[in-house]
Amino acid sequence: MKIPYILATLALFCSLSQTAVGQVPRTLVERDPMAVVRIAPLPARLDFAGEAVPLENFDTRENLIREVEVTCYMHSRSLLTLLATTRYFPIIEPILEQYGVPNDFKYLCMAESGLDPEARSTAGAGGLWQFLSATGKEQGLFVSTGVDERYHIEKSTEAACKYLIDAKNRLGSWTLAAAAYNAGVASVRTRMEKQGVTNYYNLYLPEETMRYLFRCLSFKLVTPNPLAYGFVIAPGEYYAPLGDYREIQVNDAAIDWSALAEKNGTNYKMLRKLNPWIRDYTYTNSARRTFTLKIPNAGFRHSPGGSSESQP
Repeated sequence: MKIPYILATLALFCSLSQTAVGQVPRTLVERDPMAVVRIAPLPARLDFAGEAVPLENFDTRENLIREVEVTCYMHSRSLLTLLATTRYFPIIEPILEQYGVPNDFKYLCMAESGLDPEARSTAGAGGLWQFLSATGKEQGLFVSTGVDERYHIEKSTEAACKYLIDAKNRLGSWTLAAAAYNAGVASVRTRMEKQGVTNYYNLYLPEETMRYLFRCLSFKLVTPNPLAYGFVIAPGEYYAPLGDYREIQVNDAAIDWSALAEKNGTNYKMLRKLNPWIRDYTYTNSARRTFTLKIPNAGFRHSPGGSSESQP
């Protein structure tokens, strides 16, 4: 009695399986070029910070393919990172230019934190540029329990520029400076000396560091043309810059951030959104440091979305 039903069910299952696995509708592929798993397009030529990427080398090409695939198919994380470019690139890019650091290092920031100024790693690195506490202090950032400038967007970007310039001067190239941002200058220099090479692409490094630059390059490829890599983002869906604010100076001996926010017509949540370097509700300012605080204006939370002019 049940045999015909079972046979019919099996036939339907086989039919659906064939359609789902073996015969993806052509219209779906044409509408979304990454709807099926495939090797993402690579350019004929590529550079990082003006230094050529030797795509003719099989290992270089394979390393790049790996990281582009990871970026393309780590959908939600990569998508959110792309959406944040219009919020943070307008802050990061002028600082890079001011310090003479190539614009491509904004992609290093994407690789480091996903453009999340509140990002914190399991190792304790924090902020957009993921400084460890000791390294942040070495680069002039003020790091304490209640105030931590590793999370200060502008100041941490300036600190990253200083680190990268020093690394480039000591190691000889921007690609090696990028590797040093992940592994440290001493670690990279030691490996260069032991292996007798001065070119990043000839240098054997720990796996995380060998993947690191290619992770940056993957964002360089995807960010300007997300649709080619399967990310469908309308201009108005990019995050708007958080520019509707005014600045005040604060140097009280005891700072209650919530009370200060209320006094200035806002709340602690919005104050933290503009000033992620605030790390607690209060701060005992015994040294009477002066902090420049961004205060959201009345229309801050109702800012419009991104626009075609502000796309990365």
